[in-house]
Amino acid sequence: MTHKPINQAIILAGGKGTRLGDATKDTPKPMLPILEGGRPFIECLIDGVARRGYQDIVIVAGHLGDVIETEFHGRDWRNAHISVLREQQPLGTGGCLAAFAHRLEDRFVMMNGDALFDMNLRALEIAAGDLGTTATLALRKVDDVSRFGRVTVDGTAIRAFHEKDPTFEGEGLINGGIYCFDKKIVDLIHPGACSLETDVFPVLASQEQVHGVQFDGYFLDIGVPESLAQGRRELPEVLRRPAVFFDRDGVLNKDEGYTHRVEDLQFLPGAIEAIRHVNDKGWLAIVVTNQAGVARGYYTMDDVRKFHAAMQGELYKAGAYIDEFYVAPYHPDGIIPEFSIAHEDRKPGPGMILKAFQDWNITPEQSFLVGDKPSDVKAAKTAGLKGVFYDGGNLHSLVLQHMQAD
Repeated sequence: MTHKPINQAIILAGGKGTRLGDATKDTPKPMLPILEGGRPFIECLIDGVARRGYQDIVIVAGHLGDVIETEFHGRDWRNAHISVLREQQPLGTGGCLAAFAHRLEDRFVMMNGDALFDMNLRALEIAAGDLGTTATLALRKVDDVSRFGRVTVDGTAIRAFHEKDPTFEGEGLINGGIYCFDKKIVDLIHPGACSLETDVFPVLASQEQVHGVQFDGYFLDIGVPESLAQGRRELPEVLRRPAVFFDRDGVLNKDEGYTHRVEDLQFLPGAIEAIRHVNDKGWLAIVVTNQAGVARGYYTMDDVRKFHAAMQGELYKAGAYIDEFYVAPYHPDGIIPEFSIAHEDRKPGPGMILKAFQDWNITPEQSFLVGDKPSDVKAAKTAGLKGVFYDGGNLHSLVLQHMQAD
């Protein structure tokens, strides 16, 4: 079943963080410094949704919400725009949705602002569309459920939600704090303060309208001092990722010769599956493409952007996405003056790859580039990457082979 890709991500940032003591006296919990350079935790979440293509990011702020509003309201982040909505009084995880229902799109993803679950949001979105339920939760298996509470499932259907119980120890599934919702969930929320977890989800479970999909991936809830300290130790390394760099024409899509028209977009065998595999493993999927047709005047950078938007649209339908497109529109024999130059971005120059190293926290030793021309492989080697030559066949098989080798 095909569904229109979701564009909106809601981040709940209203909690007081009382278990963190003085740390949250003057600082909202999601704004606690935890990343390199003293950057706040919430930036992990913002960057996670922005790189997956959600362009409308809405932060719902409560306790000390002016701090979050001052820092983020109106900002652009990658290709996304951030809005901050302020609660006038504590409304809970459900009440805030009802209060700002006018701002919700028909389908949206949502996450708690004090937890990081490093999983493929687009895959959850696709699963939710296929299941057709009002609410779909990302579930995570943990060794000890006593701190989090747990859920019991029958297949994907969630049958019960169990509160935190220090006496119940052992492995189990927990609510990972990431959701895909149909806006009609608002109809189940009573006015005023309301909790999704205790007031809404049990009702949906009784109607078989809440399902869960299990994901792996790094999970961190910064709600207690021990886990906050854990995050400060672990996140700098966790957020460093390998990347698969893809040439575009002739690797991901059929090369028609100066391909730029949306109607000519045709993914090659295994290309979408390869990108989805990269996404599911938590690696970055990055495109580096020479587009000399811009310099030659055959088409414009706006045409390139439209083509890439069409690629993303098709990928979203498969639970996949490209984290970033880098374009070299240069050629010394062009006719458009600003692009008719020799430039290090144009492969075999390494410029696009080196820019990606600056923009993303990449581990080069695990990363590699897939290209169909000697210039692609040379660019990779010049930048210090392994270059993999693609001469046809199933791209997914090739990418899987080299990811396993690393």
